[in-house]
Amino acid sequence: MSFDYSEAHSLDNAEMVRLYREAGFGGRSGWGSKPALLVIDLAGAWTAPEEQLGSDVEGVIDATVELLNIFREKDLPIIFTTMAYDPALMEAGPVVTSKTPHSTLMLRDSERVQLRPELGRLDEEPLVEKPRASAFFGTNALSMLIGQRVDTVVVVGVSTSGCVRSTCESAFNNNFHVIVPREAVGDRSHTGHQGALLDIDSRFGDVVDLAETISELKRF
Repeated sequence: MSFDYSEAHSLDNAEMVRLYREAGFGGRSGWGSKPALLVIDLAGAWTAPEEQLGSDVEGVIDATVELLNIFREKDLPIIFTTMAYDPALMEAGPVVTSKTPHSTLMLRDSERVQLRPELGRLDEEPLVEKPRASAFFGTNALSMLIGQRVDTVVVVGVSTSGCVRSTCESAFNNNFHVIVPREAVGDRSHTGHQGALLDIDSRFGDVVDLAETISELKRF
């Protein structure tokens, strides 16, 4: 079978979706019995367009705030993440700083790693400092989710092709149902965003509309 890979890797690309489906990808895992919201890296470095890593993700923040309100109303677990390192960058290490030089700017307590104030994080809502892309790598996120009997994670934030995708893969590998509301994730690259959504939807979780996510949350 041949395919023109110059075409956009998008969920709207029927031919690409068909290719994945015929290869045995893209089933639906659905929801479990208790969801948590994982809010990935909606901090200054990623959300300010003037920053090296930044882009305009105001729509993502608005959608995330809408979901935060629902999760809080229903008293469902919420975990926030950011990336932050010690000033000597020992926690990052030379491989990370050489491959991703922007990591040298992600210093603990700097404005770059502070969450956007619109999110209104409450004291009882954990903020996880992750050393790598996935919210699960080198953190206690997994134990917190297990401790609260969570079996479904709704993953929102940035960037779709990086930390969001990596978190979805880790969640899937740990046997969580993974839900990604498409309006609540974003990326500095439109192509990277679309390709990652297709990859997540094919391999790790269900990419759905925000409205569908909200409708499902009403039953919890």
